[in-house]
Amino acid sequence: MPTVEFAPFTSQVDPTFWHALTDLKIDVLKLSDESLPVYASYSAGKVIKDRETGGEVELPGRIVLAKDGFSDDFRVQNGVRVTGTFKNFNTIEDFKNADKKGMFNDEASKIWDAIQTRSTKLLNHYLLITFADLKKYKFHYWFAFPGFVMRPPWTTEEVIDAAGALGEGVLSSIQTQLKSQPDPNPAFFLVRTTPSGETSIAPVEEYETFFKGVPSEHQTISFLDPSTSPTHPGWPLRNLLTYLRALYPSSTASVRVLAWRDLEKVEGQGEWRSKFLVVSAPIEETKEGRPEAVGWERTAGRLVPKVADLGPMMDPKRLASQAVDLNLKLMRWRILPDLQLEKMQNTRCLLLGAGTLGCYVARSLMAWGVRKITLVDSGRVSFSNPVRQPLFEFEDCLGGGKPKAESAAEALKRVYPDIDATGHTLSIPMPGHPIPAGSVAQTKKDVEKLEALFDEHDAVFLLMDSRESRWLPSVLGKAKGKIVLNAALGFDSYLVMRHGPRGGEDKQEEERLGCYYCNDIVAPTDSLTDRTLDQMCTVTRPGLAPLASATAVEILASLVQHPDGINAAAPPPNVDLNSDAAEKTAGVLGVVPHQVRGFLAQFRSINLVGRAYDKCTGCSETVLKAYETQGFDMLLKAFNDQKYLEQLTGLDKLFDESEAAMESVDWVEEGDEDDF
Repeated sequence: MPTVEFAPFTSQVDPTFWHALTDLKIDVLKLSDESLPVYASYSAGKVIKDRETGGEVELPGRIVLAKDGFSDDFRVQNGVRVTGTFKNFNTIEDFKNADKKGMFNDEASKIWDAIQTRSTKLLNHYLLITFADLKKYKFHYWFAFPGFVMRPPWTTEEVIDAAGALGEGVLSSIQTQLKSQPDPNPAFFLVRTTPSGETSIAPVEEYETFFKGVPSEHQTISFLDPSTSPTHPGWPLRNLLTYLRALYPSSTASVRVLAWRDLEKVEGQGEWRSKFLVVSAPIEETKEGRPEAVGWERTAGRLVPKVADLGPMMDPKRLASQAVDLNLKLMRWRILPDLQLEKMQNTRCLLLGAGTLGCYVARSLMAWGVRKITLVDSGRVSFSNPVRQPLFEFEDCLGGGKPKAESAAEALKRVYPDIDATGHTLSIPMPGHPIPAGSVAQTKKDVEKLEALFDEHDAVFLLMDSRESRWLPSVLGKAKGKIVLNAALGFDSYLVMRHGPRGGEDKQEEERLGCYYCNDIVAPTDSLTDRTLDQMCTVTRPGLAPLASATAVEILASLVQHPDGINAAAPPPNVDLNSDAAEKTAGVLGVVPHQVRGFLAQFRSINLVGRAYDKCTGCSETVLKAYETQGFDMLLKAFNDQKYLEQLTGLDKLFDESEAAMESVDWVEEGDEDDF
């Protein structure tokens, strides 16, 4: 019969383990090279389907080390906890010249000694030796997984599906019983069946009593199998068989083995993946001493150490940068291969308003990988802010409150040190709020600073509290060709919209998307004076701001990823977003709506399209050309004269014409009608 070939263990070291080793070396070990316990885990192998080819991809279970590998409280959620011996050398020469054979034999002897005490706890024991070059952040390492060699070797006729050999009922019962145990993922266990179909399991340590009087055809040993091979069981079986032969030689001439691979199987779904085999080996006179052991991990088929070169990422800030990008890169692997993460990462974002909306927008932008965020606000952090605005804390409110914009930028850096975040305390001049003569010079400086900020950024979010405060940014954004996104809140409703690009000679006015003011027939004016307390505070349902903020950021992401960029067409109104008509406007991330209006009372949102208005006070060519030719003088007129924008755009004449039309109508009043 063919000799049983065991699929060897392979290692997988998470970068966070090397970071933990760095701290351990610097703060604890120093020049000590004493051996320490180290903890890892492995799980059953998996077979997944490739979403592109439909073929199966094997993912063997590996010995995995992570940042908590040196913690005695190491816990495993879905696999087997494995204890090893760790030894770090102080020089690369010590690492290369170490007595590896002696160290390996010492660890093999530990396993053998544990077997003599009838314990299975060390059957998967391993050795890890390292040299940490902390100047270059290079880590040389080598794993050994001591496995005993049986002579003569174990043989088997074939490896078959366990469902066919034992029956699905037995496997289902095993799965149920494992889940009910304190440790649902034992590395090794025994299975006993009866002719009537009853199944029970027990620890391997109870072999003698559990199988007493049980016919051999109803005795099965089992182990959590990391192998995905259809013909080769995993490495843990090697030492389990040695354990049984050493302690129970008379009953192990032939052993029924269940290679348990259904750790994550959902009952009633999918096929059973576990394998079954019967192994046998002649019973010979027991030799004193432990058997020979093998098990140094191979690299590309060679018995050589591995090297982890983490120089570019081992600095904590760089490590954080790698971690921030991980989920985004995973999206690109299979789900969205055309996603161009660099476009979003390189989008420089200006947030006007560092309140509730500004805080949530900033956090969402960071999650998308945006590296430059600038915040502008004129306020200070008050005691009501921290519970609603996640970038502020109680301490920020003390002493009159920190400036909001600067405080929010500092908080972003604490969350992610690599972010280029800055804050500016700046008042944005507004129509309907006249500028006193003594403040004109300062106002001009504020406008110039705001213009410079627009020049330095690609996308601008309008997140202020008042309607008129959005006018100047709307004009600047349109004139400078920037992406402008608006988010505004009601009590239980919100509006998120993107401003359409400036029209060109090849673009009809009715094809352009409108701005925040395109539906208005009056100019923005003072809405802040003479307000009651409930009008001065933003009174909204607490969950509304995160929804609106996330929607605004996702619209930006969709726009940036769209092949037409800022010129991306909005999906037609009143059309199913899954229809061909909507699909024609979609980009990598789907459609890019013009406006999204959300209604929390009904838990629904609708997409709307608003066309540009040629008399708009915020984005019409008349207003833009006046700003471009007159500059600050034009803006000052708009701030000081409430009628200026209406006169400039012709809204005043439209109003007069409407009034005249109304007066010319021959209204029929009650009582003038003929009686019949």
